[in-house]
Amino acid sequence: MVEINNITFAYNRSSKNILEEISFDIQKNQCIAILGNNGAGKSTLLKCIDRICPAHEGSVFVDSNDVFHMTKSLMAQNIAYVQQNNEPINMTVFDAVLLGRKPYIKWDASSKERQILCEIMRKMELDDFSLRNVSELSGGELQKVMLARALAQEPKLLLLDEPTSNLDPRNQHEVLCIVKEIAQERNICVAIILHDLNLAIRYCDRFLFLKDSHVFSYGGLEVMTPENIEEMYKMHVHIIEYMGVPVIVPFPDEKIKMNSIVGKA
Repeated sequence: MVEINNITFAYNRSSKNILEEISFDIQKNQCIAILGNNGAGKSTLLKCIDRICPAHEGSVFVDSNDVFHMTKSLMAQNIAYVQQNNEPINMTVFDAVLLGRKPYIKWDASSKERQILCEIMRKMELDDFSLRNVSELSGGELQKVMLARALAQEPKLLLLDEPTSNLDPRNQHEVLCIVKEIAQERNICVAIILHDLNLAIRYCDRFLFLKDSHVFSYGGLEVMTPENIEEMYKMHVHIIEYMGVPVIVPFPDEKIKMNSIVGKA
């Protein structure tokens, strides 16, 4: 279980807080979606959890262990973070994914390490890319490699900042399906920043809405309502179900049209 308690952060002491008293928890096997407008502090929150941005106040616990007092090696065994934009590196895909096992390797990769690596690469459909140089990959292929490296860490908490941003529709669904499957198989807690509400509602278990530096709402499907979405994004939506799958249908002009009709009447 992961507990985030009262995280508060500003880029300097004299500026307004980007995050203020952010608290929530993630249960094992759960994927939570972090949602909100651009500039709501979603990426900053992940960076605070991963200690990239030192929180001014608050704490993060993974299985009751204080993340802010862990060594770097222990951190790497507990938390894996995939940022939104990744720079290509000059090494093969195999070696790039193998870096995810670095916190566990003492001298050389054992047969167990290689087995874990091959399993992850097979799941991510990267087998045919193993000897290609990472610098030659497309943005979407690079995104899958970075995600595979994070999964190879076997973390207890996986932080993903818009992991589907460079992927085509098929790969978006495939990657999130794999993440959800691995989370359930290996008892991993997952926090994913997403802008696509339909991907969020389909693959995530809980939903954290950030607004005005605070938690606006957090919970299961009960918080994924047209009212909450409209308050967050200033856009009217309908939520329907098709073949058992919830679908969010935006109607950005609906309220304007309704108001104009009322005005004419």
